[in-house]
Amino acid sequence: MSSSQFLKRSFVAPSVSPEPGSPEEKNIFLELQKSIVRQYEEIFPDRHAARTVVILPSFSADADILAKIKGITHYEERTLCLLMLLRMPRTRVIYITSSPVPESIVDYYLHLLPGITPHHARERLTMLSCHDPSPTTPLTQKILDRPRLLDRIKRLIPDPSSAHLTAFMVTNLERTLAVRLGIPLFGTDPDLYYEGTKSGCRKTFRAAGVPFPDGFEDQHSRDEVIEKLAELKRRQPKLRKAVVKVNEGFSGDGNAIFRYPEIPTGHDPEQTIREKFSEQFKTVAASLGEEVFFEKFGEMGGIVETFLDGETITSPSVQCVIAPSGKVEIVSTHDQILGGPDNQIYLGAAFPADARYNVSLAEEGRKIAEVLAAKGAMGRFAIDFLSVLQPDETWRHHAIEINLRKGGTTHPLLTLQFLTDGKYDAATGQYHTANGNKRFYFASDNVVSEAYKGLTPEDLLDIAMFHDIMYDGATQEGVMFHLVGALSEYGKLGLVCVGASPERAKDFYDRTIEVLDL
Repeated sequence: MSSSQFLKRSFVAPSVSPEPGSPEEKNIFLELQKSIVRQYEEIFPDRHAARTVVILPSFSADADILAKIKGITHYEERTLCLLMLLRMPRTRVIYITSSPVPESIVDYYLHLLPGITPHHARERLTMLSCHDPSPTTPLTQKILDRPRLLDRIKRLIPDPSSAHLTAFMVTNLERTLAVRLGIPLFGTDPDLYYEGTKSGCRKTFRAAGVPFPDGFEDQHSRDEVIEKLAELKRRQPKLRKAVVKVNEGFSGDGNAIFRYPEIPTGHDPEQTIREKFSEQFKTVAASLGEEVFFEKFGEMGGIVETFLDGETITSPSVQCVIAPSGKVEIVSTHDQILGGPDNQIYLGAAFPADARYNVSLAEEGRKIAEVLAAKGAMGRFAIDFLSVLQPDETWRHHAIEINLRKGGTTHPLLTLQFLTDGKYDAATGQYHTANGNKRFYFASDNVVSEAYKGLTPEDLLDIAMFHDIMYDGATQEGVMFHLVGALSEYGKLGLVCVGASPERAKDFYDRTIEVLDL
């Protein structure tokens, strides 16, 4: 047989697929989604059930905004914590990335698996790559553009009725991929995508009856922003700053800060704001610029809202899971670590959130999650808050945004759960391992230094082992690494530092930085 004949025979041409976004595709998707209800109730909780999980860490968001994030393609590695699903002995995992993941990184995760040999896990794992590191095309689109790769994924799924797709975020692209693969997707229907935008969030907060900043949603132009900034100043004459957000921003890079200029006595705020606007307006992503920002703002829409101030203010988040049945579970609270201009960039998080308010914070998160569940949302997502200490020593939690997708607090929590088989109790604000021990962590996605450039994944693991900072399954303490593929080129990596107390967790983080800086 000639090589050309072999290629023709080995490639199974995909069947005719419905047009993306068509009513036919949506109907097929809804039929497929009926299977996830049964899987969630029967297969998900059964450690010994046969299943296939297709993992898609795609950032299907605006390319210009994502391109501003250093090493964005390597963020696909954050979801490698899901390789720990292989601790279930009949689970198969298909993990797809833009560029190949070095074998040493895969090996690192497999050696963390409790109760399963790396060899046994490796036989049930298939790592696939598009061999296309471009940050301007979402991973999902890359797969859809490669029919042979798509066909290979389909042939690797032995039983579609016990398989599902899990994605970092769900857009029309992910729906199309689920339909092409013929498997359901554990996530919110993209027809509800608006609910996760900055404008959609404010409407959900309003419906849930939780506090949120004064402001306006569904704005679409620079002129509208100026008008609304003036209106906020009229309402709150002492207001010093406001935030302008593109509906589909990511990690703070779609935000901008406006600092109010001095308004002459007796003058209408709008005139002064219009005259001084460009001087007082600053995008969080410095390379984005005002002109490009408002191009995106015009395309996507956005919001204008007050910048909350306070003598004591924190930035916690609540992570939730909505089951296909609509049941809401609060799976974590975190105190977010923010940086950049006016603390708009997510850097990391401490888990659980501060004991002074994590229980009341979870209650506010549940109200929002229940509204989303009633609208048909499903899967894992997070809600960001700003919490302000009141004069009576209570905390007022202001909802800021909903990340209707996996986020920066997802992979640290999943890593801890997979390694310790534990659970967070929202009623007490505490996490306990299967052995009943409390555990805490300090995590970051943004450990960066020029001095780290040139370090390979193998170098990092050698250093960690030599200095005894690697996670130890016996003590259930230590450091797990992620974003390791970004280390050599960008000098950037992520850490999840687990300890028996918040202080122990932070000590592991500080020691790791100290070791890396040697």
